[in-house]
Amino acid sequence: MKIIRLSEVRDKIKDLVQTANFELQDDVLDVIKDMESKEVSPAGKVVFEQILENSRIAREEKLGLCQDTGLAIFFVEMGEDVELDKDDGLGSLKEAISEGTRLGYKEGYLRKSVVEDPIRRKNTGDNTPVFIHWELEPGEIFKITFVAKGGGAENMSAVRMFAPAAGQEGVEDFVVETADKGGSNPCPPIVVGVGVGGNFEYSALLAKKSLLRKPLGSHNPDPFYADMETRLLERINNLGIGPQGMGGRITALAVHVESFPCHIASMPVAVNIQCHSHRVMSFEL
Repeated sequence: MKIIRLSEVRDKIKDLVQTANFELQDDVLDVIKDMESKEVSPAGKVVFEQILENSRIAREEKLGLCQDTGLAIFFVEMGEDVELDKDDGLGSLKEAISEGTRLGYKEGYLRKSVVEDPIRRKNTGDNTPVFIHWELEPGEIFKITFVAKGGGAENMSAVRMFAPAAGQEGVEDFVVETADKGGSNPCPPIVVGVGVGGNFEYSALLAKKSLLRKPLGSHNPDPFYADMETRLLERINNLGIGPQGMGGRITALAVHVESFPCHIASMPVAVNIQCHSHRVMSFEL
């Protein structure tokens, strides 16, 4: 039985949300540098240079990579043989994650981007509530992954309920159509997460979860979906939107596709767009 202290989780979260917002990870930087070498547009090349310079300054000066420091989204993988030690006045894992987020966003001078009501729009002032997706696993695993999800990219995402007859062609056309409609709004070059199957809500979760895949640009282990990812990346990059919508060869850094069983009468598809500031980090205890 593994024992996890909630105070340790809180402190790890506090550091995690700051580091993720200050430092692009090496796998992301590697893809950005590779795509910069493939960009042919002079304006696009300048944008890539600015992205890399921005990344350097943010890392060195401990500043947000983007003014939109995102909704705090967490994926928690917790083993059935893990026990939580409710120390330091923390009553639950959710409370520990929330408190770590509050502290991290405050200490890191990160923008608070959450409103307490979707219509009345009053800011909560601490970037909570957080969004947590729970996965119960066998054994003693305890892993938390954080995604900072900006509004500009999230707003360009979409879900569509297809009839099965739409087939592979319908799925791929929808993904490309969604990226095309987004244009410059999600701050390209983008990362495109795709969820195929499940049901209405689970397809969207699949699409978001696909963004967690490491390293960025790695392929689905199923050759069928790996080929789809390659084909979609090429089609999206042929749209000509280019870095920051300035025109060019590179509109997307990567496409990740995940699938799940679904009902015989439906084929849900979700596309979750992520900006070039792809902030994903994890820790394990």
